[in-house]
Amino acid sequence: MRLDKFLKVSRLIKRRTVAKDVSEQGRVLLNGREAKPSATLKVGDEITVQFGQKLVTVQVERLADSTRKDEAATMYTLLKEEPIVRQDDIFSKE
Repeated sequence: MRLDKFLKVSRLIKRRTVAKDVSEQGRVLLNGREAKPSATLKVGDEITVQFGQKLVTVQVERLADSTRKDEAATMYTLLKEEPIVRQDDIFSKE
């Protein structure tokens, strides 16, 4: 399954066009590397997405062409959710 389609079907991102744009901007990592929207996913892959000022990392649990809203979260396991720390923020605290 394509990365952009997974992000949409799993409801991590609401629209496939938005998922495509986010991937093209370099804000999505697949197993630690920048990923294109057309990258092929398999069960066990790790996806990290930058949402504003936070990073969300999930592991792919299952692939499905479509899913109901209440079942979408079963497509992945949330591994971590962390704020993005910027270099200038670190220096301003000293």
